[in-house]
Amino acid sequence: MSRDAEKRAFLSGTDWAGAELRPLAGDASLRSYQRLHRADGSTAVLMDAPPGSGEDIRPFCAMARHLTALGLSAPALLKEDAGAGLLLLEDLGDALYARVIAEDPALAAPLYDAAAEALRVLHAAPPPEGLAAYDTGIMTQMSVLAYTWYQAGATGQGVRNLPFFVTTLQPLLAALEAEPPVVILRDYHAENLLWLPDRAGAARTGLLDFQDAMLGHPAYDLVSMLQDARRDVDPALEDAMVPRFAAATGRDPDTFRRAYDLLGVQRNLRILGVFARLSMHYGRPRYVDFIPRVWGLLCRSLDRPGLEPLRERLLTDLPEPTPEILQTLRDKCATVPQP
Repeated sequence: MSRDAEKRAFLSGTDWAGAELRPLAGDASLRSYQRLHRADGSTAVLMDAPPGSGEDIRPFCAMARHLTALGLSAPALLKEDAGAGLLLLEDLGDALYARVIAEDPALAAPLYDAAAEALRVLHAAPPPEGLAAYDTGIMTQMSVLAYTWYQAGATGQGVRNLPFFVTTLQPLLAALEAEPPVVILRDYHAENLLWLPDRAGAARTGLLDFQDAMLGHPAYDLVSMLQDARRDVDPALEDAMVPRFAAATGRDPDTFRRAYDLLGVQRNLRILGVFARLSMHYGRPRYVDFIPRVWGLLCRSLDRPGLEPLRERLLTDLPEPTPEILQTLRDKCATVPQP
């Protein structure tokens, strides 16, 4: 049976059996999406996550149920077939934060405040069972991608000075584990948030792409949102929101800011490596275009107090993404196997 036939079989018996399917923009994963259109103008979304690709809809479904139980706006699950890798979802629309703010920059502050409110609701609730910890070991492993992919790809000299980096980073990350962990969605940014102004409170922020949720530090998703790899966020807005979030959740603002800055370094190192890998291994060179912004965010975090040893290490080891280096990463598109 063809994949199209599988989709039609999945939709049979639902109110969407005869709907027209049109493609929707996807993300960096192997999942794909189609919007279903009925004659009455109503729409839904079909997620296609082929099992043979390594994708699995079950974590998405479990987290969607958790989020909606908290009154947050994850898409409602209309029908699911984990074996076939197909999922029928409520359509939350097209009002992505990135699009809404681009059309009216004055909305940035209220939209980000609403997204922070959703995080506060999420963090205040007991987490669901079975989530893995985004702990020192995992965060270190993710940070190392900046060496194994970005450094190695940019310089052509292999991985250099990695043990020195790890011994500098790990004690700093380990100190963060004193903070009780919360659910972190890990891709909490303007391309994955939808503005739903007809809803109330924390439900005004529609949530997408949360299947990789883990347990981690409460500053992590705030970093994801305010240090966005794909679009510029006003640093003044960031500097205002971080202490406000700390105060609203009963945390010491200085301690929270130090954790936020370190997680900014960790996250942007991971993204440097991931974007280099997306070009060199997966053949997606457009992600190289985001690397200068990620580098700028990394350097800004490294300039914060308490990160001097890490700053010295990283700026010694990692080359600045000059136009020549960026072109090198593009020229290696889809030519590099997994190390």
